[in-house]
Amino acid sequence: MPGDYLVAIEEKNKATFLRAYVNWRSKRTESSRVCIRLVGHKVEAPFSQTLRDQMSIVEMPLSEAPLCISCCPAKGDLLVGCTNKLVLFSLKYQIINEDFSIVDFERSLIIHIDNITPIEISFCVGYVAVMSDLEVLIVKLESDPKNGESISHYSHETNKPVKQAEGTRNETLQLESDDFVICQKPMELLGEKSEQSGVSVTLESTGLADEKIKYFHVQHLLYRRFAPDISSYVLSDDIKLHSLQLLPIYQTGFFTSDRKNSSQEKELLSLFCFFSLPHVGYLYMVVKSVELMSVYQYPEKSQQAVLTPQFLHVITSNNLQCFTVRCSAAAAREEDPYVDTTLKACPPVSMDVCALRIQLFIGLKAICHFKNHVVLLTKANPEAAPERRESPKRLLSRTGTSVKLKAPPAAEAGWNLYIVNTISPVQLYKEMVDYSNTYKTAKTQGCIHLLSEAHLLVRAALMDAGQLEPGEKAELLEAFKDSCGHLGDCYSRLDSQHSHLALPYYKMSGLSMAEVLARVDWTVEDALQKYERGLIFYINHSLYENLDEELSEELAAKVVHMFHVAEPKQLPHVLCSPSLKNINPLTAVSYLRKLDTSGSSSVLVTLTKAAMALRMGDLDTYRNEMEIHSEMKLVSGFILEPRLLIQQRKGQIVPAELAAHLKDTQPALLVASVLGLQKNNKIGIEEADSFFKVLCGKDEDKIPQLLVDFWEAQLVACLPDVVLQELFFKLTSQYIWRLSTRQPPDTIPLRTSKDLINACGHYGLIYPWVNILLSSDSLADKNYTEDLSKLQSLMCGPSFDIASIVPFLEPLSEDTLSGLSVHVLCRTRLKEYEQCIDTLLERCPEAVIPYANHELKEDNRTLWWKKLLPELCQKIKCGGEKNQLYLSSLKETLSVVAVELELRDFVNVLPEDGTAAFFLPYLLYCSQKKSLT
Repeated sequence: MPGDYLVAIEEKNKATFLRAYVNWRSKRTESSRVCIRLVGHKVEAPFSQTLRDQMSIVEMPLSEAPLCISCCPAKGDLLVGCTNKLVLFSLKYQIINEDFSIVDFERSLIIHIDNITPIEISFCVGYVAVMSDLEVLIVKLESDPKNGESISHYSHETNKPVKQAEGTRNETLQLESDDFVICQKPMELLGEKSEQSGVSVTLESTGLADEKIKYFHVQHLLYRRFAPDISSYVLSDDIKLHSLQLLPIYQTGFFTSDRKNSSQEKELLSLFCFFSLPHVGYLYMVVKSVELMSVYQYPEKSQQAVLTPQFLHVITSNNLQCFTVRCSAAAAREEDPYVDTTLKACPPVSMDVCALRIQLFIGLKAICHFKNHVVLLTKANPEAAPERRESPKRLLSRTGTSVKLKAPPAAEAGWNLYIVNTISPVQLYKEMVDYSNTYKTAKTQGCIHLLSEAHLLVRAALMDAGQLEPGEKAELLEAFKDSCGHLGDCYSRLDSQHSHLALPYYKMSGLSMAEVLARVDWTVEDALQKYERGLIFYINHSLYENLDEELSEELAAKVVHMFHVAEPKQLPHVLCSPSLKNINPLTAVSYLRKLDTSGSSSVLVTLTKAAMALRMGDLDTYRNEMEIHSEMKLVSGFILEPRLLIQQRKGQIVPAELAAHLKDTQPALLVASVLGLQKNNKIGIEEADSFFKVLCGKDEDKIPQLLVDFWEAQLVACLPDVVLQELFFKLTSQYIWRLSTRQPPDTIPLRTSKDLINACGHYGLIYPWVNILLSSDSLADKNYTEDLSKLQSLMCGPSFDIASIVPFLEPLSEDTLSGLSVHVLCRTRLKEYEQCIDTLLERCPEAVIPYANHELKEDNRTLWWKKLLPELCQKIKCGGEKNQLYLSSLKETLSVVAVELELRDFVNVLPEDGTAAFFLPYLLYCSQKKSLT
């Protein structure tokens, strides 16, 4: 415990003292000097050497006599219970110098509690439990202020209904007399409802202003009141609670892979509260949710009990009894988010508790626990008469209870102290497993209960991390895995509603599938063999997980037979698992032929038989099977079982043998099938790309044509999860790379540009002027034409972001007409019309007028006379071999301008040095168009 001190309530000369003994390890002999100082008293530096070598007694003065004490196991703070209040002393360290500091305390908080007199208290990291003869109250001291509340040095009342409750209690006291006993009814209030108990709790801060932790308000967690047994009221011990205890369990990180346990400060994971009547004990969980976990029924009247993470130890007058606890099961669910999934499991909190062993001792009086030791105090003559016998009224009236400390006789013999070592968890675990072997053939619920107790025993020891040596931890982890294996065996062989738990327990055991199958009893004749649901569930789930484990031919045959008997509909799926790679194809086909193929899975059975025929090299049978169903039906079969095409081994995509065969014989079916898998979320975008690269034997930076076909199919299918611009980038990058490097596709494309234009709205009709531009170009290979047409069609489409392609056009030279067409098309989509007109006039004059007719419309109509007309006139003046083309283009331009402009505007745009006879027909038409209209 922090502070390493011993605190005691002492009585001397009819006065009660509260003292803490610190630095007690430094006391050499009985005659060594002892330093006595008051709490909070400043020790001067000159006394440091004296304090270092002697024990100190710290006296803590109180205004009322202390009745009970409790030390926080996490922080070492001390809580003292008085008649109507609790006083909190915070553990401090007085720094004498750089090398030495002494333990001290500061009275930091007073908790006023009315209407309940504590006979036992327990304090742990802000949680306070108070117990009287028949009542238990648990509250939590909150350190975060609510609504900007600030700490004060006066009381903060936290319970409003107290006045009404006090009135009821006072009325009860007035009714009590020598002839009547008023017993309040039993009550259990959890959570916020516990504020209605009538017990008033108020806080009074007494610490310094710079104290690190301040408690601002109280959260009520539990209130429970018991009614006395009237039939046995004569004996006071029969109607009193005892052994109040708060047990914390801290975060360990042993069972979670993503937690880092490097923090020095322990994080509270769960907290439990135990208290007991003479014949019944109660265990509550009080963190996050407040609930009753376990009820302990003792075979004899108990005197005292102590709770540990592993056991509950109870003493009667002559017996030490040991019971199981459920704390580790509850804490495991708080620590590990994967408990109660297919990955991990833990026995339930609601499982019945059981007694582990009973040991005989004579005259047991007290018990305490430290690490793996149980300390017992006995008295040989326990028949001492009580000091006095109280009246029934005194026994049953809680408010009249008082605590009296009787001074021991001057000489009292017969006291004995025993230190009992508890059996190691691993040894006890082995004994429990050995005992469970008597149920090996039956596998009953009793066997599961016993093995679950053994599992929780080991789990609790692992969670008590502070007590473990490295060797012990390794031994416990091995026992933990072993217990998971035994539980997996039970659930796999017991046909119950919890059979599915075989899967998580086998996973936690670390056993491979082959090791699990080796534990199955295969000696029963096949005709009489019955496979339980738990084993089938485990094997089926494991085969679906693409485990990197290949079963031997013998084990694979046993698995196939198991599913043939128990789950025949799952047989095609089972045969597609990579784990059954070594199955004999003839054996597999023989089982497949026995299946009823009238249902919806007939296509899956057909594809599985085809895959097995392909594995045997029987191509005729393969073709016959593949011809039974249409292509769309085959695609639906691949969607039902993707592993017919795509498998994963060691985290890598591996194409199945059937996929490799389809690549060479039916690539369109392969592309459609993978597209169907992606559409049904059976494969991701990156996984599909990787699949085609691996299938075609290409490096990461090389794109096979089959993958391009798949990208084009994605555009045609308009998949909702596909990012269009990313897909456009993939396709255009590939088209441009092939055109710039003159690399033909490695296989014949599945779709032509015309197919894509007709089937997909993202591929637009190529502009007419583009075709004219390319009409004089002759490429060596038609594949280049297809790539160019597809690229141009995408650029002409409505969805393409043209700006995204500009940085990637650099490798495509404008020296060729194909490259020129792409660049001009790109500039046109960017509305750089004037630059495009200049380029076309220079490189391809015959395409200028088709370009202008298609592009120079609406707002761009003015470019006919502002840009195109002056440029053509200038070109004609310069002459040259293309003069005739320019002249015909000029006539087309004048015809358009004459229609668009008024006569005066038309005259103004005509060149001043032109021949009048040339322009006269256009002028005449322009002057007459109004009358014609």
